[in-house]
Amino acid sequence: MNPKRILVVGAGHVGLYAALRLSKKLSSREAEVVVVDPQPHMTYQPFLPEAAAGNISPRHSVVPLRRELRRCKVVAGAVTRIDHDRKTAVVQPISGPTREIPYDHVVVAPGSVSRTLPIPGLHEHGIGFKTIGEAIYLRNHVLDRLDVAAATPDPAVRRSALTFTFVGGGYAGIEALAEMEDMARDALKYYPELKPEDMRWVLVEATQRVLPEVDRDMGAYTVQQLLKRNMDIRLDTRLESCLDGVVKLSDGDSFRSDTIVWTAGVKPSPMLDATDFPRDERRRVTCLPTLQVVDGDRVVEGAWSAGDCAAVPDLTKEPGNYCSPSAQHAVRQAARMADNIVNVVRGREPVEYKHKHAGSVASLGLHKGVAQVYGIKMTGWPAWFMHRTYHMSRIPSLNRKVRVVVDWTLAFFLKREVVALGQLHDPREEFAEASQPVGAGRR
Repeated sequence: MNPKRILVVGAGHVGLYAALRLSKKLSSREAEVVVVDPQPHMTYQPFLPEAAAGNISPRHSVVPLRRELRRCKVVAGAVTRIDHDRKTAVVQPISGPTREIPYDHVVVAPGSVSRTLPIPGLHEHGIGFKTIGEAIYLRNHVLDRLDVAAATPDPAVRRSALTFTFVGGGYAGIEALAEMEDMARDALKYYPELKPEDMRWVLVEATQRVLPEVDRDMGAYTVQQLLKRNMDIRLDTRLESCLDGVVKLSDGDSFRSDTIVWTAGVKPSPMLDATDFPRDERRRVTCLPTLQVVDGDRVVEGAWSAGDCAAVPDLTKEPGNYCSPSAQHAVRQAARMADNIVNVVRGREPVEYKHKHAGSVASLGLHKGVAQVYGIKMTGWPAWFMHRTYHMSRIPSLNRKVRVVVDWTLAFFLKREVVALGQLHDPREEFAEASQPVGAGRR
């Protein structure tokens, strides 16, 4: 029997967990698992706020693919087209010509990207918060703004530098806002020129509540805690423009802000536009509860999807509901999907995915949090501890678990690092200037 080739497109939560499980459950005689992703790692996104705040090393919030997927073939590149009628994917490696990879089964899991709106100035001034690169950039940028504010004699420049605007009140926005404010407040101990009240932290949320994944009273508690830290919370308010760094809101207010962080939702990866898979009105791949791709009433044989880019019916709710784009669902869907692929390869029937959302946990900074798990609500230190415990248990590999715990343990005894490494974002600038031929570019 020739081994089946299983192509995994994307190595996020779904892709990594599915590939890892497939490689453990199927022998090399049964299947070959090929994973394609332009990044050499999987980013554990729930740890991005902690990495940005300096609570853990950024390297410890990512999982190296080649170390974890030793029984898989890892291809560093991007899938530019999938022709499922021919069961072939076109891959653009990091360098060199494109190549075609034929397959028997394909796992479509490119994940999601930031969902942006055509807001004037957002493209030029906005910062996303979905990748480890964006988290590192935001950390360096915030610390750099403290340096700017401390050095300038101009009050307008100082106000703009110390105004930090976050758009989106979901988990990503709330955790990023709370962790960065916590870090900046801690850093001010080394800036005698600045006072905590000089900083302005603004949250802009288009709906009337934050953290829609939890009950309203927990969202209200979160807002109260942020208000106690003198944050400016704007609910039922939209960002209308940020041209030239001037934030204009739908409530009529406007102010200058050097930092505009966009966390207002996600949308399926645009990579799906280069496939022939059926999509729903939100551009997600349509799936059965078994995680098989479905076109109307017809199962698309050999095609599977899950996670942020897939419309998976939620069997724990009324018909017409779909699983939310959360890491909790992605990890469990990946396991169910991998087991179903194993079933099909071995001639058995796939099983439907059914998981009731257990709840959510969120960090609001060091020793502060909010949690609602299986109907039990917690706040403050217990919620923060549960947040850390849960995510430490979910990040793949013992290596990463140990490193994260060591980071947290050291943080109890050592002061937080609050230095900006802005040169990371343009490391050749100084050398390029120093190596410029004499007279070049000068008149």
